[in-house]
This record gives sequence, structure tokens and C-alpha cells, in this order.
Amino acid sequence: MIGSPPIVVPPPLDAETNRAERERLLAALHREQEACDRCVVAGYLPRADSVAGYRGRIGDRVMLIGQAPGHLSVERRMPFSGPGGRILDGWLQRAGFPAGALHAEVYISALTKCDPGKAPRGGGDRKPSPAELALCRPFLLRELELIRPRAVLLVGGMAIEAFLGPRKLTETIGTSVERNGAHLLPLPHPSGVSRWLNAPAHQALLARALALLAGWREEWEAEDRARERRILTPQFYSEEERHG
Repeated sequence: MIGSPPIVVPPPLDAETNRAERERLLAALHREQEACDRCVVAGYLPRADSVAGYRGRIGDRVMLIGQAPGHLSVERRMPFSGPGGRILDGWLQRAGFPAGALHAEVYISALTKCDPGKAPRGGGDRKPSPAELALCRPFLLRELELIRPRAVLLVGGMAIEAFLGPRKLTETIGTSVERNGAHLLPLPHPSGVSRWLNAPAHQALLARALALLAGWREEWEAEDRARERRILTPQFYSEEERHG
């Protein structure tokens, strides 16, 4: 957001740490977001419907942050439920995640939670104004504080700028930034209106970004396997009993 300091990502937190309390607070936050009409009261939107602006669970290691939900997501009451979501899920599969991981394993959020409507000129959705972004930012900050993801996928120029400051896509896609132990991964927007990915060089940058995500996924899976081995090892047996 122009004129606002970059959003700070809190350190990752294990899924089981204070899980019950975090789940209670997240459910309360979702109810608060669903009831929010601040932008309507301020005259920025004709109606509020934030249910498509977030979806996910405590324990999701990946958090995806976009610009705002579109009208199709609002109609289906699910973020990224249209063509853009299918593209994003395909990108996750290229990084080694199972099909459907976008809605099953990723906490989806956005800079603003309601559909801003169509752009006055040209195709695509209207970009939320700085005032709308400011009204919604506290919700996003509280989501980050509760989810504590290992990686944050910043989808599109507005999300990238909100966390990393103004940057050209050609200079940031294919790179990552670590903040407080969390990985920030810029990604282009999957919108069909964008022509950025038509260039082969830009596709190569996307492939580099997905390779980074694949590497983190492999690290997390290795950690899971090591944790399972520790749990399954009968530590209370004597050395003689363990070896027969």
C-alpha cells in the first residue's frame, strides 16, 4: 500500500502450539470479518461480502495473499474458485503439492476481503484504494498472527508491494525473502487479463519461484518424517530390548 510501511510477518509457529486457543480466535476473527461493513459505511463499496476473502485452518504451513476476491469467488463463496484458482493449484502441483492443495492445505487471504468490483476502464477487477486497504489491513495482520505460516505466497503486484515495497515483477519473481524465519515468495497474478506470463522469459522466472517452493516443501516433509521416527522409537526400552 502506497504510503504505508511494509507488512511484518511474525515468526512461524508449530501447528500444535496453543492450537485450541488459536482456533477459537480464528473462528471469532472469521465471524468478525463476515460481519464487517466498514467500506460500505465509508462509501467505498455498495455492499459487503467478505466470505470469499479468506479460507483456511490453523496448521496451514503456506499462506497465500492476493489482492481481493473477484465476483466469481463471491458467487461461489470460495476464494480463487474460478480459472485463477485452477492455475494456482496447478502451480502448487508443479511444486510437488497434491491436486486440490490450494483449498485443502493453504490458508488463502487477501489485502481486502470484499469484491471491489470491475475496473472503471478496461478489463479485470478494480484495484482497492489505499483507504480500503487501510480498513482491511488489521484483519490480515491478525490472520498472520494466528496462522504463523512457514511460507507466504504474495500473488500479484499489490500483495508484493504491501510486504516488500514497490518492485518490478521481472526483478522479484523467481526470488524469495526471509523475514522472521518465514519465506516470502512473490508470484505473478494468475488472472487471464494479465499478459505478463506470455513471455517465455517470465515463465522461466515463475519456474524458478516454484522450484523454491518445492525445496521448502521437501524440507517440511523431511522434518515430518524425522518427527514420526522419533515418536515411533520406543525410547523407554533398554538398548538390549531395542536390538533383540
